Order: sequence, then structure tokens, then C-alpha cells
Amino acid sequence: MPSKLVIHKYSTRFTGLPFGKTFRLLSILLLFTVNNLFGQKPFNDQTKDPEIGIVEHLDEYLPKDIYLTDENNKRVCLTDLIDKPTIINFVYFRCPGICSPLMEGLANVMDQSDLAPGVDYQVLTISFDPRETIDLGIRKKTNYLKLVKKKETIEKGWKFFVSDSASIASGINAVGFKYKRTGKDFAHAAAIAVVSPKGKITRYLTGIYFLPFDFKMAIIESSKGMSAPTINKIMQYCFAYDPVGKAYVLNVTKISGTLILFVALLFFLVLIFKPKRKVNQ
Repeated sequence: MPSKLVIHKYSTRFTGLPFGKTFRLLSILLLFTVNNLFGQKPFNDQTKDPEIGIVEHLDEYLPKDIYLTDENNKRVCLTDLIDKPTIINFVYFRCPGICSPLMEGLANVMDQSDLAPGVDYQVLTISFDPRETIDLGIRKKTNYLKLVKKKETIEKGWKFFVSDSASIASGINAVGFKYKRTGKDFAHAAAIAVVSPKGKITRYLTGIYFLPFDFKMAIIESSKGMSAPTINKIMQYCFAYDPVGKAYVLNVTKISGTLILFVALLFFLVLIFKPKRKVNQ
């Protein structure tokens, strides 16, 4: 009676090659893909300045040594103010650039949102210029409240502050807000940080215009302590800056390399985990 033998030697249905050769070819393919994916950059983005921008500190907690001066000219601790989802935006009130459009965009999305400021969330606008006084902040707040329909509601949930140099340094370092002095003014990014009721940084929204849906989701996720990176991180992975054309272009090498690596790994898993063939003799 013929005995049944189990063949322990794999063979591939796709190439017909023995497992050893297939494994070597697959290894070469993986190394080539990884080299293309991580070892080469089609463009070197010269527009990035490490001194200016936002460095995301997701899941980190605000320190307890940040002290502010509020609209009543009283000294308060930042973390003591946070008892609900909180939006923190650093600006300076004399800013001739993007600070005004940023706060106009913030006022606009607060007016459009069905969430109630002061109840569902709050906004804390903090000047990072220690030379500014709270009187200037109050005047700015009055100007922005003229732009909204829900004036009374937004006024309660949107608070303005100034601070001293030490607390400002602690605050901007905690949030990852990077700016650079240019004469009497500052070069800086336009962004807001969303903080959970327990003081954990959960989200960043960049730019001067905010979609009501994104704004609402950032607050809801923050209320649950959930964090998420900005869409800019994904965009930076898929696009690279072309200094010649002075524009962002699709990074074909990185995207195709990722797809090849995924397919290669999937193929490798098929070879490893496919059922063993039994041969009757």
C-alpha cells in the first residue's frame, strides 16, 4: 500500500521557482523598494524653516507653569481654565499679517458651528508678545465680535489673554508654536491647537479658514481625549516641493514605492501561509 508523503518544500504558483530562489528575488525587490522609498528624495524642500511653523505635540499635556493675565487684569493659570475642550491660538494683537485673518476665520467658524462656545468648548487667544497689554486684547476682541451674529454666546466662550516672557516661552514650547522675530514684528504660522478637558493636546487645525465639520469633529474628539494628526502630514507624505517649478508635485517615487512594498509583502505572506501540498505516492 503506497504511503502518503507530505512535501515540506514550498513552490510558487506564480513563478514556478523554488521557494529559495523566490525568497532571494523577493528580498532583492524589498531592498530596492525600501531604498527608493526612504533613501532617495526627488526634491529637497528649501521652503521649510525649522524656526517657523508648527511642531505637533499630540498626546502631550500642557505644563502647569503657564500663567496668563485675563480680561479683568487678573493673573490666572492656564491649566486651571481648562475644564472642557479648549482651542488655544497664539497671536499678537499688533500683527499686520495673518493674525487678523486667522481670528476672523475663527470667529466665522464659531458663528457657523452648532456647538455652543462656553458650554461645549472654549477659545483662548493668547498674545505671544510680552510687550502687549490686555487693553489691546480687549479692543481686538470687540472688533471680532462685531463680525458674528451669536455675539453674546461667543463673547462668553472666547477669552483673550496676555502674559510674561517666561510663561509665553513655556506655552509656545508646549504647543509647538515656532516663530521668528523680524524687526518689531514676528514671522509665524497660522494654526490653532485643540486641547482636551484634561489638558492633553489632541488636534491641530492649520490655516486661516476652518470648515465647520472639521472644527466640530476636532472638538468632539477632544472631549473624548482622542488625538489625530492634521491632514497636512498626509499631504507632505504624498507631495514634494519642486524648487525649479516653485510648486508642490506628486511624489510618484514614494507613492509607487509604498504600493510595491505592500504588494511584495502580501506576496511574501501568501508564500508563507498557503496550505502545504500533500502528494500521494
